[in-house]
Amino acid sequence: MKETVELAEGWSLEHEGRPLPARVPGCVHTDLLAGGLIPDPFLGLNEREVDWVGRRGWSYDRHLAAVETRTGRHERTDLVFDGLDTAATITLDGDEVGRTRNMHRRHRFDVTDRHGRLRVDFASAYEEAEAVRALTGDRPNVYPEPFQYIRKMACGFGWDWGPTLVTAGMWRPVRLERWSTARLADVRPLVTVADGAGRVEVRVEVERTTAGADRPLTVSATVGGGHRVRGAVDGTRAVLTLDVPGVCLWWPRGYGEQPLYDLELELLADGPEGPVLDTWSRRIGFRTVELDRSADEHGTGFTLVVNGVRVFTRGVNWIPDDVFPSRITPERYRARLRQTAEAGVDLVRVWGGGIYEDEAFYDACDELGLMVWQDFLFACAAYPEEQPLRGEVEAEARDNVVRLMPHPSLVLWNGNNENLWGFRDWEWEPALRGDSWGGGYYLDLLPRLVAELDPTRPYTAGSPWSGSWDHHPNDPAHGTHHSWEVWNRRDYAEYRDSVPRFVSEFGWQAPPAMATLRRALPGERLAPGSPGMLHHQKAEDGNGKLNRGVERHFAPPGDDFDRWHYLTQVVQARAVAAGIEHWRSHWPVCGGTIVWQINDCWPVSSWAAIDGDGRPKPLYHELRRVYADRLLTLQPGADGPDLAVINQSADAWDARVTLRRVHADGSVVAERELAMTAGAREVRRGSVPRELVPDARSAKEFLVADCEGLRTVYFPVTDKEFAYPEPGYDVVVESSAAGGGSVEVVVTAHTLVRDLLLQADRLGPEATCDTGLRTLLPGERIRLRVRGAAETGANAVRAALFCVEPA
Repeated sequence: MKETVELAEGWSLEHEGRPLPARVPGCVHTDLLAGGLIPDPFLGLNEREVDWVGRRGWSYDRHLAAVETRTGRHERTDLVFDGLDTAATITLDGDEVGRTRNMHRRHRFDVTDRHGRLRVDFASAYEEAEAVRALTGDRPNVYPEPFQYIRKMACGFGWDWGPTLVTAGMWRPVRLERWSTARLADVRPLVTVADGAGRVEVRVEVERTTAGADRPLTVSATVGGGHRVRGAVDGTRAVLTLDVPGVCLWWPRGYGEQPLYDLELELLADGPEGPVLDTWSRRIGFRTVELDRSADEHGTGFTLVVNGVRVFTRGVNWIPDDVFPSRITPERYRARLRQTAEAGVDLVRVWGGGIYEDEAFYDACDELGLMVWQDFLFACAAYPEEQPLRGEVEAEARDNVVRLMPHPSLVLWNGNNENLWGFRDWEWEPALRGDSWGGGYYLDLLPRLVAELDPTRPYTAGSPWSGSWDHHPNDPAHGTHHSWEVWNRRDYAEYRDSVPRFVSEFGWQAPPAMATLRRALPGERLAPGSPGMLHHQKAEDGNGKLNRGVERHFAPPGDDFDRWHYLTQVVQARAVAAGIEHWRSHWPVCGGTIVWQINDCWPVSSWAAIDGDGRPKPLYHELRRVYADRLLTLQPGADGPDLAVINQSADAWDARVTLRRVHADGSVVAERELAMTAGAREVRRGSVPRELVPDARSAKEFLVADCEGLRTVYFPVTDKEFAYPEPGYDVVVESSAAGGGSVEVVVTAHTLVRDLLLQADRLGPEATCDTGLRTLLPGERIRLRVRGAAETGANAVRAALFCVEPA
């Protein structure tokens, strides 16, 4: 039986000629930080102080004892690296074992009966990238960093939300594997469902030792603990087929349950009763997934179909949760993904400038019912297709397709992020003058590999991508669309100007929570333009766009930072909600939305709904509302607002909607109840009765729609034009029946109170509130549940409450 020895202990990092204790998995920055040799790069302006770390080479070593590599009863000992970051030379007792140049691959080296000093020398990623650029020639990209010349996490070189912290190290586990005769090298389960029966076709690759080259081998496979098949290995390959009648289907969250089945393999020598040489196990799920890209009168569709059910995708884009990925534990993955699922999300897109995530990420998605859209790792640049990159790209893709394909949550492979768009629209084509740029990867190599290795899943060449060069790559009428004119140049109201077939990126920025800012910028007098705030704002003209977004709707907040902070967060939440409500109301023409972005990799002003310290912004709570199974929305129509009743549940919704035309002073001008029925997975739209429609330029009237605890409001003018009264409300703090340090904040409105927000982290850095932005009419009362607050007096709570005020 194969034996495994983890090599997590005993490593040191060479620093200024002296050994420094090192953690494996880890990286240079985290080791230097643990040793007190660099400041925390997430705080203040410290990122600049550690730039040197990524620009030089580093060496790790440990002693590899003879007892560790001695085979004993085994024939072979392999040194296995699950992740080396990135250009590394491995030596053992002074002799070279191997070289690597790809962060995203696993590597294996034969070290049988060898021992001594094990050393891993990492070249500077910049030096490696520049050496490759000298071979392949220059290519355009969107940032002044050479990330497309090295197979490494691109966003570590800096992004418009991320710091420039270029890492090196053993970022995933290192181990020794001792084995004899043969081992399981690759296992590919092709899982299908037909007529209620599941089938698993298991394709197995084995590696043999020289002594075991002709020895008979058998593979035994079991699924669900009850269905077993055996088959002989032909040379180095075997194919086993398991039929599982009456399987329970895996569904995305909100559509059904997520049953998982254990798939277990044994590799045996000398027949089915012989000794076990190696084992392999994963959890799989039975489901079908298709991508409907049919042409119709609206253009070319893009809709996921799971188990025969068409799904409006409620998605978010995911970036690495830490710029130092080795710090992301399984518990942290699970916590962040649970937050994501609780926001009503059913799909997470793993964006192409990051990493292929750890198994713990996909395991959590399997259990939570979060579909995974997996980008291959290419983003925002023209990538050379020559060697040495081409071979690395193919090996990387093979490695990760095989590693990830057992997961039922994985529903789509995507070739790249924005590179097809960039080639056509960002002046790359003339600059390249015929040089390679990555098109051969996305349109030839990667689809061929997916078809060969994982034919049970669809592949799309890029995001955005219209499906062919017959249309502009970012044509909203065809395929996937990235909506960035809004935010960069236009107001969020302009989301309503079009109905893309699928919006795979769109978003709006806001600063992080106040407690996050105070931790990240210690001692700084906070202001939008203060040094730390500007340093933790990486987007081009980011603050200018934030300010213009506020000033289109509100009176400028002047020097009041607390007001600026609140208003920028309100605009972010409203902007994303405006897009989702509009596009959801046009299902099935629009097949889904994927918000940019759910998470952050450090404390920063960004598009994230959950900030770099894990604190939800108001946007997070707004996602819970607009991604819920049932949603009311008032949308501009030809003759006034339309009411849309959006039902993504499996049951019909007989909605009785109360519509009220309300004066700014809270008095009801007109009221009516409408009955509308939306069938399962259906949207119903209808015009608001004329007597309920406020005048198109009214500064004193608005429309409210309520149904079963859901509320949506429609104001015909911007906030700065509307005649808001001075907000009046009472605050009472009560102990909570939930206990555990929870309190309930009861707010009773005496006037119209628009977008009331309790910033719970102002009551204590660990405090959370269960509610985001809420609009109250006079006499209405809400309960806000707060956990973990250090201060809970009524005055402290009132100081943490914000709402829209008169201009």
